[in-house]
Amino acid sequence: MVALNPPVCDFGQPAPDFLLPATDGRHYRLTDCRGPNGLLVMFICNHCPYVQAIIDRLIRDCRELAEHGIGSVAIMSNDTEAYPDDAFPNMKRWAEELAFPFPYLFDADQSVARAYGAVCTPDFFGYNAGLELQYRGRLDASGRNPGPADAPRELFEAMRMIAAGGLGPQQQTASIGCSIKWRNT
Repeated sequence: MVALNPPVCDFGQPAPDFLLPATDGRHYRLTDCRGPNGLLVMFICNHCPYVQAIIDRLIRDCRELAEHGIGSVAIMSNDTEAYPDDAFPNMKRWAEELAFPFPYLFDADQSVARAYGAVCTPDFFGYNAGLELQYRGRLDASGRNPGPADAPRELFEAMRMIAAGGLGPQQQTASIGCSIKWRNT
């Protein structure tokens, strides 16, 4: 398991479209997930200790961001043959157990992760109302273990700022997580 950091925010980069199946039985496009003030696209998976360390905070933040007009969507792009904990039935179970307040999508051919340039789980892409990238940072100071309870809510505050004015903070700390598990091609 290699911990990776995604690159810095490429401000203004448009959000790539997608059409992916979700754990709720529907298929979602990019436009189905956006809120009136923006969209948070998250690449996560079930088995990653970095995701497991923040999932409760992430759920809380996505619920609160909806009140600010920010939509949220989670995408799982790992190779499920090599990592069966991330297989679709397990995604469905986890989303139901934790009552995800966002669609949890399966990127079976990994094309969406490639289009976004996602490199790790978790990897966050925060877009404004025009679906222009404004945030590519971390949730908070958590790593393989949850950060302190009073850790600044970096992702939440950045997305609130984007909802209010369309622009993200210039200073962003990259997320850290497990590498996306690419299939051998």
